[in-house]
Amino acid sequence: MIHTFDTAALPATPWKNGGGTTREIVCQPPGAGMDSFDWRVSIASIAKAGPFSAFPGIDRVILLLDGAGVHLQGGDINHRLDTPGQPFAFSGDVALGCTLLGGASTDFNVMARRGRVRADVRILAAAEDIAASSGLLMVLRGSWQVGDARCAPGQGLWWDAAVQLSVTPQTAAALLIAVSLSQTGC
Repeated sequence: MIHTFDTAALPATPWKNGGGTTREIVCQPPGAGMDSFDWRVSIASIAKAGPFSAFPGIDRVILLLDGAGVHLQGGDINHRLDTPGQPFAFSGDVALGCTLLGGASTDFNVMARRGRVRADVRILAAAEDIAASSGLLMVLRGSWQVGDARCAPGQGLWWDAAVQLSVTPQTAAALLIAVSLSQTGC
């Protein structure tokens, strides 16, 4: 089944440390908590420097949507997330510190439970046919025809059963975030 979303309509949940908010797009399976999900996609608004929560056993991909970005440091990671639309993959096992590179920033986050699900995050700039058992598409820039829906920035769809969709940019310089999820084990 295909589900549509608009990130502007999603409720913002404040972080326990007061450093930002999260807008959850999808968490699978339905009703799973932070210690039992298979995969989760969300938008985070980071308002101040502080620690990133560690998620042992989770593989993460993050990309900057808006703002000057952040500098992530911890373990072997020393990464400036400062260019919108460039996915950065890292292990959720690592406790990271986060420093703002300017004002607040907004990030797109994908989390997949290692050993169960593998997430592939790509940025599309041209028409493509998508076939995946689970996934999510969200417009980063411009306007896109996504299956039967026309989507603007922050809008998209997700699915948890095999689909085939055609995506086509409707404006110049349009970009689309494409998340494909595949089962890796039990």
